Amino acid sequence: MFENLIKKSAMKSPWLFHINAGSCNGCDIEIVAVTTTLYDAERFGFKLVGSPRHADIVVVSGPVTMQSKERLIRTLAQVPEPKCVVSIGSCPQSGNVFKGSYAIDGPLEKYVHVDVAVAGCAPKPQAIMEGLYEAAQILEEKREMIRKAKKGVKGSGVIEVPAAAGTAQVSAAAAPASTAAPESTEAAPEAFAAAEPAAAAAVESTEKEVASK
Repeated sequence: MFENLIKKSAMKSPWLFHINAGSCNGCDIEIVAVTTTLYDAERFGFKLVGSPRHADIVVVSGPVTMQSKERLIRTLAQVPEPKCVVSIGSCPQSGNVFKGSYAIDGPLEKYVHVDVAVAGCAPKPQAIMEGLYEAAQILEEKREMIRKAKKGVKGSGVIEVPAAAGTAQVSAAAAPASTAAPESTEAAPEAFAAAEPAAAAAVESTEKEVASK
């Protein structure tokens, strides 16, 4: 019962986490405007959260600078699957006026698949809300695929989250075609599994020494 309640709540109330990858703050101001009472995105269930581990949709602004790149990858790795990535403004897609700078290492698609691209410099709050709505639909499709996969898997099989077919465009601007996966910065689970027997043996030997004394 509680599992079904959580699923329904997550479907109707996707949580957002905002990453500034080096923007001029123009897009960030519009994102803030979306959350105010004038546009009130929260009435549709969208809510900004302070931790990537709680997020369903990741909103990225900025052209991805050399300084923010590693932090961006590390933060994206902390977002649980299934997740949806939304790029806000022209900078994450092309670099905009910052393209060609020694400090820029974009576009965003080099590090993660972008599900929805909201073009503009800066995009209007209405366009951002439309992009969030598209992201919520894609997110639900991913969850439905996972639910179907779980029904078809027997035993302790590993379920992979399917990637979206392409990037949804909110405006007429074109987005890069690359769908490169983000580099993993988390330690591999196999390394922890291999270390467990050695740690257990060390604890057991220590307990025997203490008991003999």
